Amino acid sequence: MASKIEVKELLDAGVHFGHLTRKWNPNMAPYIYMERNGIHVINLYKTVAKIEEANEALKKIAASGRKILFVATKKQAKDIVAEKAGAVNMPYITERWPGGMLTNFVTIRKAVKKMAAIDRMKKDGTFNTLSKKERLQVDRLRAKLEKQLGSIADMTRLPGALFIVDTMREHIAVKEAQKLNIPIFAMVDTNSDPRDVDYVIPSNDDASKSIESILTHVTAAVAEGLSERKAERAEKDAKSEKDEKSEAPANTEETATAADNSEEVKAEAAENNSEN
Repeated sequence: MASKIEVKELLDAGVHFGHLTRKWNPNMAPYIYMERNGIHVINLYKTVAKIEEANEALKKIAASGRKILFVATKKQAKDIVAEKAGAVNMPYITERWPGGMLTNFVTIRKAVKKMAAIDRMKKDGTFNTLSKKERLQVDRLRAKLEKQLGSIADMTRLPGALFIVDTMREHIAVKEAQKLNIPIFAMVDTNSDPRDVDYVIPSNDDASKSIESILTHVTAAVAEGLSERKAERAEKDAKSEKDEKSEAPANTEETATAADNSEEVKAEAAENNSEN
């Protein structure tokens, strides 16, 4: 069970700090507690409720076997997202968002396959037959693809959801997800528009402590969903194994009955012949 979210913990992480009041988005008004020194303060009780709501949905998506793509290209979020998403084996984008990542997924998959083809060349020795210049070019291409797409190499189909840190910065990812009706979960600061997001988590999306705090709770819910899926699978396997074992004696019984019947038929046939 995921740990209970405490308001004090979020307060200590600075999750409540919003943007300057002059930069605010009026649609964030329901999530703002007050204004202090020209800065909006986020209502953390609403943040806790929204995290719990988002976690419940994320847990279900993870339990269904679908992937959740984490997106954060801002400097202070990159390493945190890579660590937290990687820990629960979920894909993530921390470099520039590749245009068409979702809407042109087939082309992105081709680029990933190209990366795999280079790896095969290195394994089977084909790479060594290339000239020095060609090897250098291939190495550069491999490094470029790894940087952009390395973390999504195992993503063979469109994700079940997107988790975004800073929707204003990642507006292209938001638009692509909306186009394909992919649910969007996001940390939304006071300068962003919550109407673009399906599951809003009102929070400070600039401070690394705040980002880490939110992602810790979110990835814990994902891990819980994955554990449920694993347990369900194990239960199904055990059940099917049990069914196979219970079928075995039944088959033996059927064979014995069939053998008895054939003996009876033989006896009857012999009796008929002796009468004739």
